[in-house]
Amino acid sequence: MHTLPYARETLVIMMGYALGCFTSGYYLVRWWTGEDLRLLGSGSVGATNVGRVLGKPGFLLTVTCDFCKGLLAVWLADYFRVNPTGAVLTMIAVTAGHVWPAQLWFHGGKGVATSLGAVLMFDYSIAGIFAGLFLVLFVPIRNFVLAGLLAFAITPLALLILDFPLDSVFGLSALAVLILVAHRKNMTEEISKLMTGRKLKSDKRAVPK
Repeated sequence: MHTLPYARETLVIMMGYALGCFTSGYYLVRWWTGEDLRLLGSGSVGATNVGRVLGKPGFLLTVTCDFCKGLLAVWLADYFRVNPTGAVLTMIAVTAGHVWPAQLWFHGGKGVATSLGAVLMFDYSIAGIFAGLFLVLFVPIRNFVLAGLLAFAITPLALLILDFPLDSVFGLSALAVLILVAHRKNMTEEISKLMTGRKLKSDKRAVPK
């Protein structure tokens, strides 16, 4: 009996997407309050919005669950010994599932915790590069969201410079695009806050004493 080519890779990628669709924050709020998280706060089903509704315990539990499902998806790719491209696509699929869960009409979270869990399991050295870039960017910017988004955007370039395999560069590039698209509204707001804050500081310095 002949198996279909890449059947195992396709199955694992689909499993990755299904795992991503398990948006723990949505179900936690639904179970705890009976309300639809998509109609509360920012409308996101991610940890930050869960924190607004359930406080710090809800935030921490959601972050942990989202991070672990990213880990699990890539672990499954390793367990079933899929090829490197299949592992990269699984990493993308689990993040895409979190951002666009089919059962919630593709209205999900922002994918940061899930993608970081997937990246850590895929290659811990890439996670280390991301963390290093984040810290370097955070020092001058002093903005958690913008530093994280810039680190996601720059990491693929760093991998290319450091001669990582093209599969890894492609995977992180796709993740960066996915995360930036999911955060497009936040990114505009955070840039506006940053520019407003700097303008206020500049205006204060300009006022004669």
